[in-house]
Amino acid sequence: RRQRNMFIRDSLWTGGRWTEGPVWFGDHRSLIFSDIPNDRMLRYCEETNTVNVFRQPADNANGNTRDRQGRLVTCEHATRRVTRTEHDGNVTVLMDRFEDKRLNAPNDVVVHPDGSIWFTDPGYGIDVNYEGHRAKFELPERTYRLDPETGQATVVDDSLVKPNGIGFSPDYKKLYIADTGASHKRGHPRAIHVFDVTEDGKRLKNGRMFVDLVSASPDGFRLDTDGNLWSAAGWGGPGHDGVHVFAPDGDKIGAIHTPEGISNVVFGGLKRNRLFMTGAQSIFAIFTEAQGVPYL
Repeated sequence: RRQRNMFIRDSLWTGGRWTEGPVWFGDHRSLIFSDIPNDRMLRYCEETNTVNVFRQPADNANGNTRDRQGRLVTCEHATRRVTRTEHDGNVTVLMDRFEDKRLNAPNDVVVHPDGSIWFTDPGYGIDVNYEGHRAKFELPERTYRLDPETGQATVVDDSLVKPNGIGFSPDYKKLYIADTGASHKRGHPRAIHVFDVTEDGKRLKNGRMFVDLVSASPDGFRLDTDGNLWSAAGWGGPGHDGVHVFAPDGDKIGAIHTPEGISNVVFGGLKRNRLFMTGAQSIFAIFTEAQGVPYL
């Protein structure tokens, strides 16, 4: 395989302090994303090429996705909870505690076809005041599975230092989780790990390292319909920041270089072939030949 490299120099929009959690709403041709320190969620409209406020205050929202009914699911730092925005705009709290202890600060989230919600809880929102409210950890850093119908939650993994970005393979037989513990533990690999999902779709097994980015830290990511993983990358400097693309076997097959570190990505546009990237202060986009796995 020959690695392909692309360079992006111009942004769609600049004005955030740390943008994150991009989620595509094809029915509105819009991108919703978080600006965590500014405590707001913003909307980019593809038809008008404009950005406006979607929600403010937003409880220092971070990761976002949509459930099987098209509702917005959000990880909030300030309130240390996972919420769902109903079709009428009301917000439902899905989970804020586990075993009578407060969650740390949910970070990123995906939804399984059975409706269960899987999210990471590394606690960046309570590490410092910049992205939430500094506080003591009541629980270890973990990844959870929540059944929103019963309210039952289980720990699916507690092996990673700082579980962060999360995503299923197109067939939902594998779950990928980024570990951003490298910034907290010297010598820790800047890696994305992969787990097999059990046949009942409720547990994980056979965890192993999928890829080590080495010179940049992984963060949020998405997978395309061929099973390739498109990972945001930051804290690596020029030549390393941007998006790294890996084939299902872990071989690096491409990279998108950007003028600032990237925190997360999502496929959108009319054909789900436009990759939107949230960066330190900006939003970037590029058309690709790949198509993202649909939410619904």
